[in-house]
Amino acid sequence: MQPLRISNATRVLAETQDEYYALAIRDEEISGVNHMTSVWEPTPKELADLASGGAVRLTILGTGHPPVMITTQPAPE
Repeated sequence: MQPLRISNATRVLAETQDEYYALAIRDEEISGVNHMTSVWEPTPKELADLASGGAVRLTILGTGHPPVMITTQPAPE
């Protein structure tokens, strides 16, 4: 998957770390809980994998697993 620039991004993570993708995120507080949201676009191969019954995989670097949420969003108009 390739990271996209999220609308109303509030910061960019790993902007100067060449070994990682720069990741634009939007910081929000929703119902008193801090959220950091990013947007990703599947590659054509990943779309084909999903269409043929594949799944989304989430990898967390390190040894602690933070709370995460994976959702979809509609295609841009």
